[in-house]
Amino acid sequence: MFAIPLQITFKGMGPSGAIEANVREKAEKLERFSDHLMSCRVVIEAPHRHRRRGKLFHVSVDLSVVGGELVVTHEGPLDHAHEDVYVAIRDSFNAAIRQLEDYERKRRGKVKTHEVPVHGRIAGLSHDYGFIATSDGREIYFHRNSVIDGNFETLETGDEVRLVIHPGEGEKGPQASTVVPVGKHHLVES
Repeated sequence: MFAIPLQITFKGMGPSGAIEANVREKAEKLERFSDHLMSCRVVIEAPHRHRRRGKLFHVSVDLSVVGGELVVTHEGPLDHAHEDVYVAIRDSFNAAIRQLEDYERKRRGKVKTHEVPVHGRIAGLSHDYGFIATSDGREIYFHRNSVIDGNFETLETGDEVRLVIHPGEGEKGPQASTVVPVGKHHLVES
């Protein structure tokens, strides 16, 4: 039994016990994905018939959660699969589940973050290694074999690079496992 309030509205069509039962079944499954659901409103709309295509059902799912609201307004795809009201309901509830999962991840602080690559400038070069000065004041050692998308011989002191710092330290301190020269950009006057 669905513990939270559920409201089902039909637009452009009469109520249907079978469709309502299908919506109730899908709504009950939402509780598996979040303990923070407060209400669920579902609107099933049958638009007017078009000349070149059949009825494409529009199903929206509006979920009230602690701290906000999640709204799914799933339109029919180009392949007309949403001419079947049950397919439109399934797709809308699948989208609602994805939004609930995202909501729960954010609530728990388990959001994926993408680490910004470390940038620096070549501080010094030798025959087969060099040092990079990073913006946070560190000096990172790198070997010529770490240079990607460029040739070690073309590097010059002052060139900007992106780097990946190896988790451990080498003999010469922190070491870059990957060094990628950042392309030089020139302004062209017209």
